[in-house]
Amino acid sequence: MPRYMKRPIVIEARRLTRINGLDAEIAEWCGGHQTNEGCVIETLEGTMMACYGDWIICGVNGEFYPCKPDIFEATYDPVAD
Repeated sequence: MPRYMKRPIVIEARRLTRINGLDAEIAEWCGGHQTNEGCVIETLEGTMMACYGDWIICGVNGEFYPCKPDIFEATYDPVAD
């Protein structure tokens, strides 16, 4: 069975929190809207919920999608500016 490795690309991501209104800023950034549970996002796969604590990722084509913290930490490393 062939195996594949994800290409090393740099993405932009922000963690959805309830700290000092950052949730509103992040909702605006991704074009979503806030709820009591987090942020509703329109993705390529349809409408998805990013819960507080989740990451919201901007993909290579400008699309947005939520990512659970454990998956994010297993998949991405910080990039120095």
